[in-house]
Amino acid sequence: MATPTIEEAGLTGTLSKGRKVRNRVATGLMGTALLVAAVPLVIVLVLLVNKGFHLVTSANWWTKSIPSNVAAADLADKAEYFGIEPSTSSAIQVTTGMWPAIYGTLLITGLAAAFSIPLGILAAVYLHEYGSKRPLARVIRFFTDVMVGVPSVVMGIFLYTIWVVPLGRGGRSALAGSLALACLMLPVVVRSTEEMLRLVPDALRQASSALGAPQWRTIVKIVLPAALPGITSGCMLAIARAAGETAPILFAIGSVTAVNWSIFGQNTALSSQIYSNATQPGGTEIAWGAALTLILIVMVLTVVARLVTKRFSVHFAR
Repeated sequence: MATPTIEEAGLTGTLSKGRKVRNRVATGLMGTALLVAAVPLVIVLVLLVNKGFHLVTSANWWTKSIPSNVAAADLADKAEYFGIEPSTSSAIQVTTGMWPAIYGTLLITGLAAAFSIPLGILAAVYLHEYGSKRPLARVIRFFTDVMVGVPSVVMGIFLYTIWVVPLGRGGRSALAGSLALACLMLPVVVRSTEEMLRLVPDALRQASSALGAPQWRTIVKIVLPAALPGITSGCMLAIARAAGETAPILFAIGSVTAVNWSIFGQNTALSSQIYSNATQPGGTEIAWGAALTLILIVMVLTVVARLVTKRFSVHFAR
């Protein structure tokens, strides 16, 4: 049940006039801050729908190859830096598909989530349930906080240096991109999960221990299910951040215009297509469509995660 406000509780008569004024001022400031934050988001969403909706609603957009508005000579120049495979024809190809980038985004983000989420949850469990204030836990927590603030381009350069350069042109792949994104997701998952574990009442742990359950069983059966909604929210924030990153993708996976079903070899993603098309003459419209597609994918994943979390929460409540 929601907590009643001061007015609903009938306590306005017990407040001084100064406190009533401060309460109204604070409420007004919070409402203003909400509007200021919401207006840009609404404007961006309206622009995306206005400029990219006609592409997203086309069946070809979800099934055809990526358009290429760059001549073969230009592609050959960029191949040296970003691994872009040059076209065999100098003619400009114009299509309206984005399926390779959609698949690449799902593949790379899914691999990154598979690498970072289990490891991040296990690290958070150690930090809060086992490590507590031990020196090792403090060191891990410190470096996790540092990694949260590391720019994505730094992570892209890091993966480029230790993975792409030693392996050469073949180092650019979906696997390399997923590793870069996993490094960005990991600290977010660790810190958000640890905070959710702190919100679980100690009384639940103590009651489980009083019944003779070992600590690992208490964590698996009591603590994690109780913190599951918050953990899911933190993981979805990490996934949303990773799905929209561009710099690590440009350094790690290259850019192609055909579907690569394997985790090895060059691939592409929606974020890299947004960047490449937005910087090309005549590609702005395609960039708007790719941006709207990325938002829709993240929204669908978030809704699915919420439904799954709700179902598991009901199951554990029983």
